[in-house]
Amino acid sequence: MNTPNKITLARILLIPLVLVFYLVNMPYGKLVSAIIFILACATDFIDGMVARKTNQVTDLGKFFDAIADKVLIMTGMLLVVAYPVTAASVIVKPQWVGIVCVVIMLAREFIISALRQIAASKGVVLAADKGGKIKTIFQDVTISLYMLYAFFVQDIYLKQEVISEGLKLFNTIVGITLLVLLVISTILTITSGVSYIVRNRKVFKSEK
Repeated sequence: MNTPNKITLARILLIPLVLVFYLVNMPYGKLVSAIIFILACATDFIDGMVARKTNQVTDLGKFFDAIADKVLIMTGMLLVVAYPVTAASVIVKPQWVGIVCVVIMLAREFIISALRQIAASKGVVLAADKGGKIKTIFQDVTISLYMLYAFFVQDIYLKQEVISEGLKLFNTIVGITLLVLLVISTILTITSGVSYIVRNRKVFKSEK
């Protein structure tokens, strides 16, 4: 296994830590989880950069990188959408919007994975494209901010004996801003997926 693939593997190994620290009921747990998630996201750019600079771009690396990205992003999305910061409240509001966004993102990844599987059966490896990378960046940023927001809500906002109007306004603005980022990420997920399928539609053509 070359160095870029080892970095990608490190990203996968960080995912359980993201889960544990986000789910465990401990002070600053969500902050630690957010930091680990951000570090894991950073490895996505590091492994690609190292692979290109050292001429170690391989088919295994392309496949491995795509899997690591999917698992990391879906883990983060499910955590911020489904797991409550309090006994009765989640941070993605309205929650149904978050659920719809997760379903769309999951559907896109399943479809693209199926396309790559068809291509692989024909001896063709489809790497991620620029649109997919931009989509991934938006998703990484959105999830990271939501995790940091979860820390703010659980460990700062809800710990206030008296919540000031200014803090309430700040909380509302942040919540709306993050929801907008989530919707943008979902739109990019759709557009990049459609573009990827159209560009690689030759995979569906039967050989004569």
